Amino acid sequence: MKNPVVSHDEWLKARIELLAAEKEFTHQRDLLTQRRMALPWERVEKSYQFEGSHGTLSLADLFDGRSQLIIYHFMLAPDWEEGCKSCSFWADNFNGIPIHLNHRDVTFTAVSRAPLAEIIAYKERMNWSFPWVSSYGSDFNFDYRVSFTPEEIAEGKAYYNYAIRPNTSSEKEGISVFYKNEKSEMFHTYSCYSRGIDMLNGAYQFLDLVPKGRDEDNFKFPMEWVRRRDQY
Repeated sequence: MKNPVVSHDEWLKARIELLAAEKEFTHQRDLLTQRRMALPWERVEKSYQFEGSHGTLSLADLFDGRSQLIIYHFMLAPDWEEGCKSCSFWADNFNGIPIHLNHRDVTFTAVSRAPLAEIIAYKERMNWSFPWVSSYGSDFNFDYRVSFTPEEIAEGKAYYNYAIRPNTSSEKEGISVFYKNEKSEMFHTYSCYSRGIDMLNGAYQFLDLVPKGRDEDNFKFPMEWVRRRDQY
């Protein structure tokens, strides 16, 4: 670390200058949120089935009586022995959130392609309580571009994050948002992927406050350091 050491008055001057930039960023973020809220919607035309702890569920069932639904696409494929360590890093932020979202007419759930028994086992291992259902046998993950066919994997590229990109994994991370009206018509309103989900990781937001930041520059890839919390 080679940050200069200065007097309090000099530090305060620099901090106030940064505060102006932070306020501008907050303003820009608010404007971006408004643009996100104003996006056009697309109708959900297909029927999807999921498996939860109380049986088979439709996409409409996942709303659980509310009009808005947030789905975290958790990377856990049918042939994986455990969930993605990066998704697990994100999921450590989820336990206390659903009750608060519920009071703003929002339901939250994670969805993975793995069979429900595998999800339950991993959820119990990690001591998580947030809702999590299986889309095993469904097109859901493929349609929302977070799961990829053997042909796509063999080709080494796939459509992800709104472009054709190099890819050799069967699963990728993402978030999808849906709305259900009083006629029970459902609409896809938003999806984000890759760095778009950064805002859901509280640990990263804390790391962005400290002098070293995320401190990932010397790794082969940014999250190389991340472990499941029972593996550090």
